[in-house]
Amino acid sequence: MRQRSPRMAGVATNSRDFIVATKYKLIRKIGSGSFGDIYLAINITNGEEVAVKMESSKARHPQLLYESKVYKILQGGVGIPHIRWYGTEREYNVLVMDLLGPSLEDLFNFCSRRFTMKTVLMLADQMIGRIEYVHPDNFMMGIGRHCNKLFLIDFGLAKKYRDSRTRAHIPGTLPWQGLKAATKKQKYEKISEKKMSTPVEVLCKGFPAEFAMYLNYTRGLRFDEAPDYMYLRQLFRILFRTLNHQYDYTFDWTMLKQKAAQHTAAALALAGSGQGGAQSGTAPGV
Repeated sequence: MRQRSPRMAGVATNSRDFIVATKYKLIRKIGSGSFGDIYLAINITNGEEVAVKMESSKARHPQLLYESKVYKILQGGVGIPHIRWYGTEREYNVLVMDLLGPSLEDLFNFCSRRFTMKTVLMLADQMIGRIEYVHPDNFMMGIGRHCNKLFLIDFGLAKKYRDSRTRAHIPGTLPWQGLKAATKKQKYEKISEKKMSTPVEVLCKGFPAEFAMYLNYTRGLRFDEAPDYMYLRQLFRILFRTLNHQYDYTFDWTMLKQKAAQHTAAALALAGSGQGGAQSGTAPGV
């Protein structure tokens, strides 16, 4: 979100005094999108934490009503967040939904921007399954008992929030990034041309052949042709078994969190015995 309206800024300042649907109390802002802001909130009747998306009811192009309808259509699908409430509070359109965990971008940063092939393939398996259900924009991991489940959110309606410390986007570029054009239409045409002219072999250099096979297959699909999702999942599942990995939902960040917890426990034990100790960093939270 490039610029937040004064009204949305007022919500951020007085969020703890804002209660939605008589029971969801805003706690703090946790994200931002082209539509408005996202808040952590708590259900004052049972203590459950939820996510609340808000936009000004005077927005030129309101999006939350449409998004709430899309979510309702998709309810019940694996990895689709549950919608708790949609309506208007004061001068805002409000959508209350499940609170999810860190995004894959957060976890990628936590893992020093490098995932092992095992993690990539386990994520790919879930991603293809979600895309088979609906074409998404954003992926996020769940929390609690759903911490190993990949969720879809936003459906193209929200923009990724910049890193709060560096204000930077993802380092590195794709061949079609940064293309200049006089109009947005011309820019998208240039991007389309660049995507079509960049060989799959260039994009997949250094990766197992299955990645190029995947891209070649998807690029060869007609606009109205239904992809063979089972074939695509099997590509990566067979590669997974060939590499002798165990599908145990132990992702790269899982091991890093365990090591961080062990290091913290050891440091606290040393501190308790009077020997001191350094504290470790923590994994990305909700």
